[in-house]
Amino acid sequence: MTDHAHDPSAASPADPVAAWRRAGPDAVLLDGFHALKHAVRFGAEVLVAVTADRAAALALADELAGDVRDTLAGLLTQVPYGTYAALVPRPHPTAVAALAVRPGRAGNLAKLGRAPRTAPVVVLDQPRNLGNAGAVVRLAAGFGATGVVTTGTLDPWHPTVVRGGAGLHFATAVERLTVDELPPGPVFALDPEGEDIRSLKLPDEALLAFGSERTGLTAELRARADHLVALPMRPQVSSYNLATSVAMTLYHWSATGGAPS
Repeated sequence: MTDHAHDPSAASPADPVAAWRRAGPDAVLLDGFHALKHAVRFGAEVLVAVTADRAAALALADELAGDVRDTLAGLLTQVPYGTYAALVPRPHPTAVAALAVRPGRAGNLAKLGRAPRTAPVVVLDQPRNLGNAGAVVRLAAGFGATGVVTTGTLDPWHPTVVRGGAGLHFATAVERLTVDELPPGPVFALDPEGEDIRSLKLPDEALLAFGSERTGLTAELRARADHLVALPMRPQVSSYNLATSVAMTLYHWSATGGAPS
């Protein structure tokens, strides 16, 4: 983080709107109080942060984020509601927004490729739903997964994904890769024809791969898989939501040996 982000007494920018515009197109939008809270907690470099109600935002910090309350007080600048609303695609109920520096790709790839790993990497194979991808990042962070990798065209740092992930992209390594670029490790791919997950112990170095919401695993990812794994499901129920499948799989990993530190 910058000195400004660390220093609770640091002055807020004199013109937060100008600072927002200077941040550039690669900055990560932190949409809402909780996204900012989590980003700060996990070391994000925050460039500018605004709120339409500073007192309410700091009251939330007192209640929910005492560990970063002073840092948030140093970052947040109050602006009129109309000014805040013009900066974001969709106003958040907490009327808080910020821009942060996206973590470097090289650093994320180093985390994903580190051996031995102490927690799996979640792979979303050509996901389509931005909200689902965000929910998966949130789950991965909560379970202490090494990271989340997407294949295909979906940008895992899209503002809607970051909003769905509540800023927890900064708590885990999130990148978009091709199947050929996936980190090393055995691939356990979720598929209805696979072995019942309840009979397996998922290793910490596993890549846990999940197909898209509509079409399942691609042929390329299926060919890369070392194991096909099935979640228990009642007959005639066609599928689970993607985030639900990831949650069940990470819970099974954690319950059979792996766990957040």
